[in-house]
Amino acid sequence: MNLDHATPELFAAIAAAQVEVENATKSAVNPHFKSRYADLAEVLNTVRPVFAHHGLAIIQAVSSAGQEITVTTTIGHKTGGFVTSSLTAIAPSLKVQDLGSITTYLRRYSIAAMTLISQADDDGNAASQMKPQAPAVIIPVAAHEAAAAGTDALKAWFQSLPKAERETISKSKEWTALKAQAQQVAP
Repeated sequence: MNLDHATPELFAAIAAAQVEVENATKSAVNPHFKSRYADLAEVLNTVRPVFAHHGLAIIQAVSSAGQEITVTTTIGHKTGGFVTSSLTAIAPSLKVQDLGSITTYLRRYSIAAMTLISQADDDGNAASQMKPQAPAVIIPVAAHEAAAAGTDALKAWFQSLPKAERETISKSKEWTALKAQAQQVAP
């Protein structure tokens, strides 16, 4: 987070807004995981009116470099002070739907983090019912570039890694998706 342009007025307004803002309701349904979540519209509808009332504007800018998507969120005060924070992730492919999905996800999580709101549980027991999941493995951009060149390039990249890293990556769902992507490249 960049606080270089923060002012006392900005912090006072954010503090006042945080007292009033409520958590976002989990009103959207993820059919794949059969779970509920607060979508981007719900998060923004929860935050915007309260922050605007205190002279705060929220701006989100998107930039990309290939499959790497970055969302920079700025909260600015009517007197000129502002804070920014950036969040980056790698989309599973260059398909517009994947890029849009990652962008929406980053926007939702970035604004929720910067405004200190959470997604209120829809049943009060959701967290206690969740099964632990394996952590996501971050696949380097070089792997995505190799996958775009095809299966042989991806295999060569994979073999260049240390054994321990190959073992971790090979067990991930991200690696399975990347291999599938490489197989779709015409020979």
